[in-house]
Amino acid sequence: MTTFTPAPGAAPLPRMISAQTGYELRTLLRNGEQLLLTLVIPIVLLVLFSGTSLVDVGGGSRVDFLTPGILALAVLSTSFTGQAIGTGFERRYGVLKRLGATPLPRSGLIGAKTLTVIIVEALQAVVIAVVALVMGWHPHGNPLAVLLLLLLGTAAFSGFGLLMAGTLRAEATLAAANLVYVLLLILGGVVFPLTKFPSGLRSVLDLLPISALADGLRQVLQHGSALPGKDLLILLVWAIAGLTLAARFFRWE
Repeated sequence: MTTFTPAPGAAPLPRMISAQTGYELRTLLRNGEQLLLTLVIPIVLLVLFSGTSLVDVGGGSRVDFLTPGILALAVLSTSFTGQAIGTGFERRYGVLKRLGATPLPRSGLIGAKTLTVIIVEALQAVVIAVVALVMGWHPHGNPLAVLLLLLLGTAAFSGFGLLMAGTLRAEATLAAANLVYVLLLILGGVVFPLTKFPSGLRSVLDLLPISALADGLRQVLQHGSALPGKDLLILLVWAIAGLTLAARFFRWE
């Protein structure tokens, strides 16, 4: 005769992360505002600035210059702005408080949200690449270098997005995340070349994660660079700092 003995306990961490990732994806796909921010706006900017002379890119193909920056913007919009706002309001409405009562640790929540972001970004990259190729984009370089840049950029922005969402009120997160998005769009070398800024200011802007990501992608995809070491190092430092601070100070309520 078989005896069934209860074995209460938390599921393995990978299984918890997988379940939470599925929930995050379903929530994101139902949120039209976030989809607008993460997909439609980057595409509109790519088409607008590639097809007009509103911005002087310093010679060469406009779409070749703009596409790497738009890919960087897509990473920013998904992993930082959209995630910070979405998580901030989950915290306000008590969703995170309920998650805090489950065995899912902070690191598991951060891992699930980061994995969700990576999946969405893969979709973004495909759509942006297709639109850019139709407009005459000619990418170069090593795809593995591009992947490494995107992953480090995602980790950096995700960490600081979760830090903001887990420490500020939802309304403050909404305002701050949108403000940072606009500032980095203008000052991060996404659409406007950093060479247009004064040298003193440029030396500071070069250290921003969005600048490092946009420049690194541009070095690889436009100029065929094998591995942009400086940009990778900047992104690595931001990623370590952001994820460490988020894991330390994130509050469920």
